Amino acid sequence: MKEGIHPKYQEVDARCACGNTFKTRSTKPELHLEICSACHPFFTGRQKLIDTEGRVERFTKKFGAQTAEQRKTAATAAKAAKTKTTAAAKRTPKTTATA
Repeated sequence: MKEGIHPKYQEVDARCACGNTFKTRSTKPELHLEICSACHPFFTGRQKLIDTEGRVERFTKKFGAQTAEQRKTAATAAKAAKTKTTAAAKRTPKTTATA
């Protein structure tokens, strides 16, 4: 290897947005991470929403927070209303014009 052309490889503290810190080696003097293995859903097994620029709040405000149970009850109510209107339409007698 040539002398003087490679960056200095040093031990640094990596800091995550969740507050976790750990030591690693890097060419940069310090590392700031958005997500690490201590807070990533794949490693922890729990869901954590990472909100950037308020996207989650805007979506919730626009469409409303709806749970799976609420979606099921809304779907069954819509289905019941649809069958009620189709049943009522079948019961009304058709009028024919006779001259």
